[in-house]
Amino acid sequence: MQPVYITGDNIISSLGFTSQENFQNMVNGTIGIVPVSDDSLAPITLPLSRVDTARLNSRFTEMVPILKKGFESVPFTRLEKMMIISIADAMKQSGISAGNRRVLPVISTTKGNINLLEEKFRLIFPHKRLFLWELARVIQALFGFENTPVIISNACISGVLAIMHGARAIRNGQYDHVVVCGGDILSEFVISGFLSFQSLSSTPCRPYDILRNGLSLGEAAGTVILSSSKPDKAPAFITVGGGSVTNDANHISGPSRTGEELALAIKTSIKESGLEPSDISFISAHGTATPFNDEMESKAISMSGLSETPVNSFKGYWGHTLGAAGVIETVASAHMLKTGMLIRSAGFETPGVPEHINVISATVAANLTNCVKTASGFGGCNAAINLNRE
Repeated sequence: MQPVYITGDNIISSLGFTSQENFQNMVNGTIGIVPVSDDSLAPITLPLSRVDTARLNSRFTEMVPILKKGFESVPFTRLEKMMIISIADAMKQSGISAGNRRVLPVISTTKGNINLLEEKFRLIFPHKRLFLWELARVIQALFGFENTPVIISNACISGVLAIMHGARAIRNGQYDHVVVCGGDILSEFVISGFLSFQSLSSTPCRPYDILRNGLSLGEAAGTVILSSSKPDKAPAFITVGGGSVTNDANHISGPSRTGEELALAIKTSIKESGLEPSDISFISAHGTATPFNDEMESKAISMSGLSETPVNSFKGYWGHTLGAAGVIETVASAHMLKTGMLIRSAGFETPGVPEHINVISATVAANLTNCVKTASGFGGCNAAINLNRE
């Protein structure tokens, strides 16, 4: 299999504005989920993971002088600012140029600029800015991408699926570089939807724990640059291996009760990478902390022959970030491989799933070579992708 290298990455979340800042905060055990009382988001106080607005606007103001000519006075949405800063940082690391026919932008999001439905934004932004294609057009025009961005919006597997799509485009010889950016924001629309499901926890979420009672929502943007050639002078190379997508066709919002379909995605991704289950150093799982999701994942992991493989969920640090989740969690997994650090699953104390899985309860150094990143979402979709350290 032709190697696909990660040559640049970025995470913007409640834990920071770079991948390194986010990762170091997780090593230190810092949790980005805090109680938020904001009537514009919800009528009750909720534990949420929010990007610092003052810092976001300050960083974006710093970027204004380097924005493409003609965009200096254009208003940008909160999500657009997050994505633009993230893409710019990751592209700077990789050294690639947007004005190249061999570069493909891919955007992962579930709701895009959904907050523009709110009355206060209607006089600032045209109605079409709500549409995902318009979000893509704004980003394409600003950076000067030659190719029209591909939009991946497939519930909560969107980020992993976007990376998988980009890796396959490179292996097929269509492109030399793919810029994958995932992002979603907190909004009244999104929060009210999850409240209607009664799926939000009253405290920061606790993936796989016996006391888990729901998920915590967060907002984030993340970018990963995929390339056909190795990055220069990197101490360790991270490559994207095999990937697989399945659907369990169980329910519009409830996951499979058996875990067979996610297990199939995991086993197929490992096989496609030319590996065995014993080669996997850790699993970065979806881990939403809802009763049914974590139960299903424990069954899938066990069925895949990975019961003793260390597993974590990053959602205890920055919540469920929807279309950004698969991207920022893949980036964090890549940094685990590069640094040789197993990051604990925040919020986990006592096992509370039906099948035995080896949840990481303390951050420790380890010899890490390969990992599996999984995701599952509404509609029964499941995805798994492999990362490898060379």
